[in-house]
Amino acid sequence: MEKITSFTVNHLTLLPGVYVSRKDHAGDAIVTTFDLRMTRPNFEPVMNTAEVHTIEHLGATFLRNHPAYSHKVLYFGPMGCRTGFYLLLTGDYESKDILPLMKEMFTFIRDFSEPVPGAAARDCGNYLDLNLPMANWYANRYLTQVLENISEERLVYPD
Repeated sequence: MEKITSFTVNHLTLLPGVYVSRKDHAGDAIVTTFDLRMTRPNFEPVMNTAEVHTIEHLGATFLRNHPAYSHKVLYFGPMGCRTGFYLLLTGDYESKDILPLMKEMFTFIRDFSEPVPGAAARDCGNYLDLNLPMANWYANRYLTQVLENISEERLVYPD
């Protein structure tokens, strides 16, 4: 059986960044999958489920309400390894194309202080597993350490 694309990336040299994971065709459309890597795999602790879950709620809410991207968002959600998130957009994009959107989204998450959208038993299957202060912290860390002065090595997967 062939390895899937994400398992061919060298996780020992992968730094936090914004990467194009793959591009697929769905009918006439191109779907770009982004790897939003927030922590360094196998070198630092992974994010806990509560902050990952909170970032997912806030990020999905932000993206699905974005004036320019709401109709292009197919999916935003966590990686199973809890080191980042996948974002799937309709369209043919490169990492640098979505940097303004990512800065806007992670600023939104960093500054969010209201009740988390969907944080109710009726709306979410695990509404008690949320941690807004840690989601704010991780968003700020990603903004300041990665997105604000991102280098080329954090935009293209390492060999």
